[in-house]
Amino acid sequence: MDKKMKSDIDPESAIEPTRSHLGEVLDKTIQEDAVFGAIQEGDTNYRDVSWMGTMALMVKTQIGLGVLSMPKVFDTLGILPGIILLIVIAGMTTWSNWMIGVFKLLHPAVYGIDDVGKMLFGRIGFELFGAMYTLYWIFSGGSALLSISISFNALTDHGTCTAVFVAVAAIIAFMFSSIQTLARISCLHCDSRGRDSRPPPPIDGVVFQSDYKLFGNPSFIDAMTAVSTISLTYAGTPAFFNIVSEMRDPQYYNRALAICQVLVTVIYIVVGTVVYYYCGSYVASPALGSAGILIKKVSYGFALPGLSVSAILLLHLPAKHVFVRILRGTPHLTGQTMVHWVTWLGSTSSIVTVAYIVASSIPVFSDLVALVGALLATSLCFQPMGYSKYTEYQF
Repeated sequence: MDKKMKSDIDPESAIEPTRSHLGEVLDKTIQEDAVFGAIQEGDTNYRDVSWMGTMALMVKTQIGLGVLSMPKVFDTLGILPGIILLIVIAGMTTWSNWMIGVFKLLHPAVYGIDDVGKMLFGRIGFELFGAMYTLYWIFSGGSALLSISISFNALTDHGTCTAVFVAVAAIIAFMFSSIQTLARISCLHCDSRGRDSRPPPPIDGVVFQSDYKLFGNPSFIDAMTAVSTISLTYAGTPAFFNIVSEMRDPQYYNRALAICQVLVTVIYIVVGTVVYYYCGSYVASPALGSAGILIKKVSYGFALPGLSVSAILLLHLPAKHVFVRILRGTPHLTGQTMVHWVTWLGSTSSIVTVAYIVASSIPVFSDLVALVGALLATSLCFQPMGYSKYTEYQF
């Protein structure tokens, strides 16, 4: 009797129906996530970044703009103080980044630093940290757009006005930052940067002599500008919450972090020292402008793909933040619906537009980088992680 009753049961009746917006289709959940919810077959699977992809994304959030501004920092501070300060800030940000991995494992529902702000300070912290995070990456993305326009200017001998090249950079960034997952963006990772370590060519038969300094004598404002710039070069920290949230296996976060921080620090020291040693006080910002005309074009040609990927990632991050903020807790977050696509493309286009306005309004690369570092980098990279260290076990 029992066997007959069991055999009469329709197997499909035991399967829970899918969400109503997908119609009368069987619900086939392939993954449950504390942030993205139930991920169905055919949905966007955000949790698909490998540990190597994670390392590439971490490197890209930091090294894209930082390596181009480091020689100018060494010119301001001197080589030895510059290296010492660089290592100190590297150690501080590495600790903050490590705390992110610890905090995420303890609180899987945390997606971004705004969620941390909510846990620490309530609704005010949520809104404040969220706004600061979005503004920070918009300004950083604007810096990346500006660096791309500088590349175009170098390659075309200023063939048109900078505003046009910034617009072209914004269009490129919009097209590729609209890729939905960090796993796919990590595949774009390309750190191709032409670097010229030779001194500038002779001018009127006079061979250039570098006037590099081991110890600088900057004014207070210049010194703080250099400190702000270094802080920004390591300020990928706010994005690490979002990156680890899309990791396939967050247990490998520390491995990716260790490789990233060592690699970034070594590149900063080597490139910054070599370029500044040969160029001295004549070093440009971005540093590739210090080369001769031909070598500068070659260098920017090699650098352009890497700079483009930086812009794509830096603008993808705030767009994804806005997108998740709007659709979190709804089936549209991962489901391929009209609401999903309108919200996603609306987020990316809005973020890129604001970044374009920022890049057009502050057309001096070094000033824009320093402004972002002073205004937002330290308050997002150090203070929240220090506070969460003493409160992590209370939530």
